[in-house]
This record gives sequence, C-alpha cells and structure tokens, in this order.
Amino acid sequence: MTYTSTPFRTETDLVVRKAGIITKKDDARSDHYAATLSVWLQQRHVVVCLNEISADLDMIIVLGGDGTLLHIAEQAARHAVPVLGINLGNLGFLTELTEDEAYQALERILTGKVTVENRLMLKARHVANGQATEYRYALNDIVITKNVLDRLLRLSTTADGEYITTYKADGLIFSSPTGSTAYNLSAGGPLVYPGLATITVTPICPFMLSSRPIILPATKRIKTRFIAGNHAERAQIIIDGQAFWEMQGGNELELETAEHFLQLILSSTRDYFTILRNKLHWGVSGEKTAAGKQHKAN
Repeated sequence: MTYTSTPFRTETDLVVRKAGIITKKDDARSDHYAATLSVWLQQRHVVVCLNEISADLDMIIVLGGDGTLLHIAEQAARHAVPVLGINLGNLGFLTELTEDEAYQALERILTGKVTVENRLMLKARHVANGQATEYRYALNDIVITKNVLDRLLRLSTTADGEYITTYKADGLIFSSPTGSTAYNLSAGGPLVYPGLATITVTPICPFMLSSRPIILPATKRIKTRFIAGNHAERAQIIIDGQAFWEMQGGNELELETAEHFLQLILSSTRDYFTILRNKLHWGVSGEKTAAGKQHKAN
C-alpha cells in the first residue's frame, strides 16, 4: 500500500497491550514523567517498554518535543506503530498534548476509537562514483547545505528525469507537508496542509530572487547533482536535523516518497489550523506578539 492510496485520516479501535515510552535524552523531567506514566499504564494492564522500539508495540508515547519525535519517526514508521506526542515544554506541531491533557487523552485511547493521521515521509540516498548508500528516512525534511565559508552551491535538479533548473543558493530544502512548518517556512517556503501528497523544493538564500519554491507531486523522483567550482568544495546532506553525508563535485542526492508513513495519533481538540494560529501567532497584533515575546524573555 502506498501513501497516495492510503486515507490521510482514519478512525480505529486501538487495542493497547504493550506501549513504548520514549524520553527526551538527558532530561530529568522527562524521566520522572515516564516513571509516573509507566505505573499508570501498568495499573491498566499495559506492559511498558522504555526507550526501545519493536514491531510488537501497540503504540509509542513520546515525552519531549518535536525533536524527540523526529528522532524515532523512522523506526516507528518501519514497524507501523502509532505514535502519541506529549510535549513537556511549549506545544509543538507534532507533540500537541500538554502534561495536564495527557492522562485524559490516554484514557480515551485505551477505551475508545482513535484518530490516526498517516504522515508522508521522504527517503533519500547519496550517490558518489556510481555507488549509492542505503536510504535514510525523514519526516520533516532533507537539506543540502553549504559550509559556512563556502561560496554558493550549484545544484542541478530534475524530477523524473525532467530538468527543473540549476539552483545557485546556500542550499536546497526538500520538505514533506509535515516539514513545511520547519526549515522550509523560515526559508520562505509555503505552508502545506499535512494531508496533501507533495514534496516541496525550497532554495536557501538563492542568488536570483526569481528562484522560487516549487511544490511537486509525491510521485516524483528527484535527483540533485552538486556542481562544484573546485575540488575543495563540499556540501552537507542533513536529514531531519542530523548530518549524514558529505557531497563532493559530481555527487548526487536521490530523493522520493517513502514506502511507509508515520502514524500520528490525534488526541486533543486542537485541529491543524488552531496549532498554526498558536504557533505562528496568526491574528495576533504586532504589539501583543512583541509583548508576549518580552514576557517569555523575562
């Protein structure tokens, strides 16, 4: 089953016999919350597994922020285990439950129907001298970026073999709809509703202002070749915030939609647009926004 043939949102009865809890690394608050939550789940006859992911889990509970969830997204998607995010700080786009809401939401999950969103993921590999690496997977984005002091990159990009353009920029962002609110947004790319099957290509600080982001169908297979000005030029490939490969002149990045998707459990009354308004301060006056930032700074 492919992503494009799968409904974006489904309702299901989730029978939870074994749950995995993933904590934020080196975070005492997350560890303490996990201990309390483990007892609560065990009292409801749910076996708990801490910081391990396997195919026999019925759900995964992430304690932390969006970064913690991104870290385990590939494994969760590979094993087709639904994920619930509980944010222990400011609400995220993916971890949209607060601590106070968590137990009530979990009670509903254990006793009733669950709404799951199937979030598109991307996969990419690095090709050098005709040798390709294994694919790596991303929930948010895959980025080609230059080193700090290097000049602009030249990145020749095609979709299904059709030439798009040679970008001259600080880099390129390939984002899923979920990732449209991440680096893509800060680079001037568009917001994309998470239920759409698309890949967004956004240049980072392009040399030509006419070099604009483009939204492609999720069925496209994208290739980008690094055209280096000299032998010393390098570029980095970063997947969901983690550096994976270094590109030299003539190397390629091959990218397409992954064969599996992340199953994200919806558990609160906030819809996607409510989260956008809260995170991006839509409809909030400049004075109020500035006052809010000053309050947080204090």
